[in-house]
Amino acid sequence: MTIDQNIDNLFINEPRYILGMKLFNSCNWYRAHDIFEEIWHETIGAERQTLQGILQIAVAQVHLENGNTNGATILYGEALGRLNKSRIDSLGLDISKLCKIAETRLHYLQNGKDLSSCTTPFLDFAH
Repeated sequence: MTIDQNIDNLFINEPRYILGMKLFNSCNWYRAHDIFEEIWHETIGAERQTLQGILQIAVAQVHLENGNTNGATILYGEALGRLNKSRIDSLGLDISKLCKIAETRLHYLQNGKDLSSCTTPFLDFAH
């Protein structure tokens, strides 16, 4: 088992991480943000960047719920910058799939398109 796999396994087996994923995937953006932020404060390295990208997507969604498309656009852009710098599949997650969803949503926001036809962000384990 590599060091990267050990780190990923630490996150996958962390109860707060699983709770954060469940909250994120059920569109409970604010609570997911709170859980991931707690973990983010305890994390260093590439995993910290990945968590921050996930946090920024959650906050972008909160902005959208509040009608703040400008804030959402900015945070989607920042999240993509962080997630694209991290490993392809960091924290045991399919980060590339999350990036594709975020890129599409950012493109729609930048072009004033309706997001209802876009996939809602979700976290999936890497295969």
